[in-house]
Amino acid sequence: MTTLGSSGVRVSGLGFGAGAIGNLFTEVSDEQAHEAVTAAWQSGIRYFDTAPHYGLGLAERRLGEALSAFPRSEFTVSTKVGRRLEPSTDGGDDLADGFAVPATHRRVWDFSADGVRRTLEASLERLGLDRVDVVYLHDPDDHADEAFREGYPALEKLRSEGVVGAIGAGMNQAGMLTRFVRETDVDVVLCAGRYTLLDQSACTELLPAAVERGVSVVIGGPFNSGLLADPRPGATYDYAQAPGDLLERALRMREVAERHGISLRAAALAFCAAHPAVASVLVGARSAAEVRDAADRFATPVPPDFWQELRDTGLLTTEEPS
Repeated sequence: MTTLGSSGVRVSGLGFGAGAIGNLFTEVSDEQAHEAVTAAWQSGIRYFDTAPHYGLGLAERRLGEALSAFPRSEFTVSTKVGRRLEPSTDGGDDLADGFAVPATHRRVWDFSADGVRRTLEASLERLGLDRVDVVYLHDPDDHADEAFREGYPALEKLRSEGVVGAIGAGMNQAGMLTRFVRETDVDVVLCAGRYTLLDQSACTELLPAAVERGVSVVIGGPFNSGLLADPRPGATYDYAQAPGDLLERALRMREVAERHGISLRAAALAFCAAHPAVASVLVGARSAAEVRDAADRFATPVPPDFWQELRDTGLLTTEEPS
């Protein structure tokens, strides 16, 4: 377990990302979702991340129901604000936003102070909890002014009131997260997909700034949404079909990994976890089998010679891991 910044909130090295149990792309049954969360607990995972965005609240409800079987003091939950859910009677489904659920609600971008509090209150109700440990501003890419002017101060106030233990921002880019690290007093940032075996853009500024400022980093999307988990034609990279050059690179990495007696999944997780700024790596899973596989791969030692061969062949350009 690692503490997020100076907050006192602790997270496990491997975390459970709840997007998949919000019916990301395809349906997951209630039973399957419950089994996935239970398997995470049995595998030693104690950090669980969710958001209203995931399945229009479905992920939060399922996560809360499954975690109710375990002692509240023994796990850490993070959720997100910025997308407020409003009831909708338009009908249809939510597949345009990536989730196989009925469109019972619509998302409203809202990083205002009032929106932050209302969104968090609704999340607590869906989760069945009286508190969450971490709250992130979720994807404020196109709402920077409001997020910095109102959203962040609202989170800071919630932290000072003891309503939440740690605050931060979660995004699929490194640039604005670096600004949060440098210009605010966040405890943690969640960076998805920008520190992986295929994309190390977070190395340029974000990770060094986090180390310098004592801010923790949680890495999401360690498999870049699928390509590094199972590189094959048609695999996804950042939720779209992987370009040919990245597929070829991932396949070459898998060949190197297999020569060293490990899986590419194990290497992908170890790469993310090795940086000194990183407190936890989130893996999204939709079944107990996927959770157990991730936990097994996360525990797999990766030989130093593997990293060196990646560097020697130009497949990796960072000095981390050593």
